[in-house]
Amino acid sequence: MSKTKETETEIEEKKDKSSKLRAFPQICAFTNKEGTGYDIEIYLPGVEKDTIELKMNKDYITVNGETESVRYTGSYKLCCPVEPDKAKSTYKEGLLKINVPFKEVELHTVNVQIE
Repeated sequence: MSKTKETETEIEEKKDKSSKLRAFPQICAFTNKEGTGYDIEIYLPGVEKDTIELKMNKDYITVNGETESVRYTGSYKLCCPVEPDKAKSTYKEGLLKINVPFKEVELHTVNVQIE
């Protein structure tokens, strides 16, 4: 019987998760004042900090967060490559702020012989 009860609990949890409204968070990304990176703001109203999952690579940013009734999820392409290891973020009153520097441009050049 306990196995059946566990299965019922798992089913109820799945129902709860699937019944949530899915929404894209509002996002605003702009170059910082110094021109050295992005300032990104993501609006996640009612989301508790510990439910936020923020992932980033040099080209993309992905964010997930939940309230009792809404599951926010979004993935966004960045125009310029960034240094995700140097990103800093804060979260307060539904606003996730991220500061991340641009990746230095690497120019791989070769000398071309002129004839």
